[in-house]
Amino acid sequence: MAMELNTIVEHFAATLFQVQGVYRYKIPAGSKGIQRTASYPGFIFPLSGSAEYQFNDTPYMIKPGVVIHGSANTTMRKRVIGDEDWEFVSVLYETYNESPRMKLRNTHFSLISGQSPQLFDMLHHLYATSNRPGGLAVFQTETLFRRVLEETFLCARNQTNYGAQELFESVSEYIHTHYMDGLTVNSLAKQSGVNENRLFYVFQKYAGMGPADYLRTYRLNRARELLVTTSIPIGTIGEQTGYPDALYFSRIFKRHFGVPPSKFREE
Repeated sequence: MAMELNTIVEHFAATLFQVQGVYRYKIPAGSKGIQRTASYPGFIFPLSGSAEYQFNDTPYMIKPGVVIHGSANTTMRKRVIGDEDWEFVSVLYETYNESPRMKLRNTHFSLISGQSPQLFDMLHHLYATSNRPGGLAVFQTETLFRRVLEETFLCARNQTNYGAQELFESVSEYIHTHYMDGLTVNSLAKQSGVNENRLFYVFQKYAGMGPADYLRTYRLNRARELLVTTSIPIGTIGEQTGYPDALYFSRIFKRHFGVPPSKFREE
């Protein structure tokens, strides 16, 4: 079922809900079957493998990077695809005082979230916490589930054109505050829950260059500023702007500005 992300997020923001169960399953490759879903709606968060699900004959292809919301008391068919076992975390919940415009227990949809390491970590934490005894664990489970939903919605937004500017602003701001660290395009993409092609498209659109060029340009401009305004040794400036190898820093600075950093400082 195709649904606008904004509609889903706004509905969850206005709806009271409570976790009824967190489960982790591993289903062997080649498995298939038909069953009735639980009496609660819920999310399916893939961990590995892939499968095809059908809710009332509406098919969904699901794998890491795709999150499915399933409706309650629904005929569901599923088939594990490929040679890898299908592993996922399922979270069932109940809603209260829900708007009549949408009933989540009757709604199924998919969200393209991309593969987010943060989301995977949150899911493992959520499952482990849900199996602990005591009222504090129950409270923590509720909190963690909301964090999982927030991360899922943010990742899904970043996968859409709607979130392109927000994605650029988020990643560029991260570069501005962490440029001295060992950043790579791959690490920036994973940290943002998108693939490298998506990140390249967004930076090309809003900065006129790819993320690697943007990172290099920002670092070198910062190095140029330090050369002019401070007496910090050139090697130290290289380290402070993400270039611990002094020779490489001098070479890339000269390629960018036409003169090595020592000559630039003299002039």
